[in-house]
Amino acid sequence: MRRFGGFWRRFALSRAAAAGLVIFAALLAATVFAGLISPAPPGAINLDAALERPSFHHPFGTDPFGRDVLSRIVHGARISLGVGFLARTISLLIGLFLGSLAGYFGGRLDSVLMRLADITFAYPTLLLLIAIIAVVSPGMVSLFVTLGVVGWASVARLVRAEVLSVKEREFVQAARASGANHAVILLRHILPQCLASVLVVYTLGLGMTIMAEASLSFLGLGVQPPAPSWGGMISGGIAFMRTAPWLTFFPGLFLTLTVCSLNLIGDGLRDALNPRLASALAKPPGLSGGRPGKAIEGSR
Repeated sequence: MRRFGGFWRRFALSRAAAAGLVIFAALLAATVFAGLISPAPPGAINLDAALERPSFHHPFGTDPFGRDVLSRIVHGARISLGVGFLARTISLLIGLFLGSLAGYFGGRLDSVLMRLADITFAYPTLLLLIAIIAVVSPGMVSLFVTLGVVGWASVARLVRAEVLSVKEREFVQAARASGANHAVILLRHILPQCLASVLVVYTLGLGMTIMAEASLSFLGLGVQPPAPSWGGMISGGIAFMRTAPWLTFFPGLFLTLTVCSLNLIGDGLRDALNPRLASALAKPPGLSGGRPGKAIEGSR
């Protein structure tokens, strides 16, 4: 508990991480209260209001079918964030399971699992996703399952490294000596020591997963119309870049803010885990690591 207390205190000292947390919280609030924010239902067609510029009634303008862009963005956030969270959770569970097995048991099992991870890293992620979805039919379920299965390797490598650094410690050896089985040792003694690092890679990977979902939807391989998605909205607005630039600007802006906020949060979590940063923050301002006498002599 002391470790996590210091971890969160160091995280709170990062202004960038705090800003990212505020931005992402605002995006989540807009997603939760999408029904209250939306000027109209996201699928409501009004051809008389097609391609209207941003105004009081339509703050982000309308699309070629007269649908309100703001309504489609905030409702599309539910899809983009939902797919991102579900896919990243699948990656987390697969990576935790395979990484803990590889690190704990080692040997041939470790070699086989890490070679599978190397094969996954060898292919560009987007091309691998396109190849898989081309085989299965595009859709919501296939989208987050594919994203989840492809993203396990980074989590598995991190968990393996953490397990290797923990499994020979005294408290783990004491658990073995007391007769605890492998499952108890892993779940109760080893994996809790990896949670902070796993949280970092989960947060950083979440932004990448949301970006991958938007890329696939942009290509027509992700969320299918008429369901709103940021990637699909950007794709549909490409043809109107000159006459109606708001069709691509606003969904692109929300996508950028989401990914950047998650990266800021992930960077803050990573820095909070850095022992050098922790020791630097623990020192009073203006003091160096050298002896006081040398600091005084240098100031003369």
